[in-house]
Amino acid sequence: MKLKMVVGSSVAALMSFASAAFAMGSGHAAGDWWTPLDHYCERVGVGFWAEPFNALTNGAFIVTAAAMLIRQRRVAWPDKQLCVLAILTASVGVGSFLFHTLANRWSLIADIVPIAVVIYSFFFVALTRFLRLSAAVAGLLTVSLLVLSPTLETLMKPLLGSSASYAPGLIATFGVAAAVPVLGRGPTPRLLVAAGIAFATALVFRMLDAPLCEAWPTGTHFIWHLLNALALGFALFAAERVGAGSRLGAVTQPPREPLADHL
Repeated sequence: MKLKMVVGSSVAALMSFASAAFAMGSGHAAGDWWTPLDHYCERVGVGFWAEPFNALTNGAFIVTAAAMLIRQRRVAWPDKQLCVLAILTASVGVGSFLFHTLANRWSLIADIVPIAVVIYSFFFVALTRFLRLSAAVAGLLTVSLLVLSPTLETLMKPLLGSSASYAPGLIATFGVAAAVPVLGRGPTPRLLVAAGIAFATALVFRMLDAPLCEAWPTGTHFIWHLLNALALGFALFAAERVGAGSRLGAVTQPPREPLADHL
């Protein structure tokens, strides 16, 4: 049931952000979907490898996803929720790579949609694992955050600028971590706090890309990729430590297969 809810949350986020992304292109000619975009400091041309740092650092998302999938493959009962989140994490790297190489309107959609899907999917998982809410309540709160995200973006814009749309990621990490002791679910989950710190720091470097462009021609956007991947890694491993439906203080890793089974 919870796996279905994760997928449902992902689909809801996908539909919402796909609609918003397509709305960005409304009123434009069809050819505009292929018109080159220049959003970041590193890009100085229209070539495929015009943003080498921004493009290649997306491999960090693949590494994070692979690390979790490999861990899950080595246990007797893989955590399906975490496997889904790991695959979604890999999709962030793929989508971002497409945008930083092709740099047009349709690849921009491929960039922003997977990130949104990961944030809202993890928020749902965090609510069920860290706060031990039912799938129905967690789903309702996830949809509520999705619906309220435009308002949240408006409120956070003075502080985060064009990165305000990523504010839900701070709620999914810092917000959930703060709620754990408040609701009596255990001590503050340090890995989840670490995920929030890494994500917040990543946002800072995302925001500094344009202001520091003259002094730093490669820009700082690639650091956003690296720290964002690190944040997702902390988040996934934090969720793994808690385990589906477990108490925060009890690590419920599924038992490892006997070594003899691999001989």
